[in-house]
Amino acid sequence: MFRGICSLALLITIGIGSVEGADWPSFRGPNGNGIAAEGEKAPVEWGPEKNIRWKVPMPKPGNGSPIVVGGRVFVTSAEDDEGKQRSLYCFDADTGKKLWAKTVAFDRVMPKHSTNTYASTTPVSDGKRVVVWHASAGLHCYDMNGQPLWSRDLGEFRHKWGFGTSPILHKGRVILHTGPGKRVFVTAIDLENGKTVWETDEPLEGENRLPDEQMGAWNTPRAINRDGAERIIVTMPLRVVAYDAETGGIAWTCSGVRHSKGALTYSSAVFVDDICVITGGLRGVSMGIRLGGSGDVTETHRLFRKENNPQNIASAIATGGYVFRANAWGGTLDCIDPKTGEPQWRERGGVGDFWASTVMIDGLLYATS
Repeated sequence: MFRGICSLALLITIGIGSVEGADWPSFRGPNGNGIAAEGEKAPVEWGPEKNIRWKVPMPKPGNGSPIVVGGRVFVTSAEDDEGKQRSLYCFDADTGKKLWAKTVAFDRVMPKHSTNTYASTTPVSDGKRVVVWHASAGLHCYDMNGQPLWSRDLGEFRHKWGFGTSPILHKGRVILHTGPGKRVFVTAIDLENGKTVWETDEPLEGENRLPDEQMGAWNTPRAINRDGAERIIVTMPLRVVAYDAETGGIAWTCSGVRHSKGALTYSSAVFVDDICVITGGLRGVSMGIRLGGSGDVTETHRLFRKENNPQNIASAIATGGYVFRANAWGGTLDCIDPKTGEPQWRERGGVGDFWASTVMIDGLLYATS
């Protein structure tokens, strides 16, 4: 859901966020898994004046992550408290100099959680273009110098707690999970011209529709290729859905996300070999699903389903055959077996809850509380 490291100031540490490092072009990096390229390093300690390359003020707090592409840093921010002016900023990655900002006007005040912001998504770039999702204020594409290329109004996405999904790129297409809202869909949009390639609705009407405070999905899609089958994985409020990346057709689904407190999920799926692991929100459900199959694979491919997990907002890291989570509501860190969902260990992580998604650099896991 809310995944950023930027508040009223954007800080870049010496190391992974610098121009010497590899590009970090999307939410959770080039592979969407939060793991830096081999050989990358970052500090193990820092402070107001220690291991900080530069720091610049931002207009308003934001929960989206910055990306680093071609020596430039891109990050979102609102310009006002009501979210009527939503911006994409571009800074020089080496110096912090502001290169440009593009602001989109919006004529309505949308609801949000008190801890959410109107800048809760991470932009994405292919090195030639950068795409930003401002939710009800639209999807926008610019060249690297800030010249507008195309924009799309995909409708209104109203939820009591606001928005937080981010676009990804897959084979020249922008893949976007639009929820939460009354209408929820996943879509593929041509990066070159902004035209819809496919669009697949998620049915959440009738008895499936719960009140806002009990229902919603804020996770960013994951693109995977297993045995030649390219899939887009999204955890919806009621089920995990695998879409055919080419057509948008639903390849398989796995039910069980809804639990006694609601149908909520904030963090993105992670993968350990041929297992997909998801964790729901509001002390919700964790599930392990063996990849493959077709149709409803709940009975044939679901390896485990466990309720009453730690409150999970930050997306996890999968490494070494295990899943490592940094949690909210108590700030615990845990390691779970992807085959069974059983914790291998759980420890208190220090002061504060973990909202920003974990990253792994040079064998170390970085969790920001």
